[in-house]
Amino acid sequence: MTFQSKLKYAVCLILTAFVTAGTVSADNLTAESRAALNQLVAQNPAAAKVKSKAAAVLVFPDVVKAGFIFGAQGGKGILFVHNRPNGQYRTVAASYGLQAGVQKYGYALFFMNQKAVDWINNTRGWEIGTGPSVVIVDKGMAHTFTTDTMHSGIYAFTFDQRGLMAGLGIQGSKITRID
Repeated sequence: MTFQSKLKYAVCLILTAFVTAGTVSADNLTAESRAALNQLVAQNPAAAKVKSKAAAVLVFPDVVKAGFIFGAQGGKGILFVHNRPNGQYRTVAASYGLQAGVQKYGYALFFMNQKAVDWINNTRGWEIGTGPSVVIVDKGMAHTFTTDTMHSGIYAFTFDQRGLMAGLGIQGSKITRID
């Protein structure tokens, strides 16, 4: 396969990912985000502990990641403040390197204090890895996680991974309010 054909294939994958990620209505997105959050806290005790202390939660129920050398990911989500929808957001990221595949997953960002909530509300767009520190809670950390060990402004949990893609990360994802 030539480089040009690899590039065409990658562009097709990326376009497919973004077309499927952008077709959800606001009401459906809210319902999907709420259902995904409920499923996450039901299946993950660490997420349930964090949610009980969080000031707000930003849930992206379906993020699509696709790539072949060049990659991209995207999805939409809802910010819940005191369990009520409070804004619609988009997450996007691009990458380059040794990668191939298509994957869908979700992630939730738990904002632990009003300072973190104010920051997201006052920022037009931000990248994970800038601003308040984000702790990504993986399966290993989740086993030892307690409310006494929470010290960060934002905690991130990924969930519901489907498909095959080498590597999964939310670092560098750009998040923008879209409503």
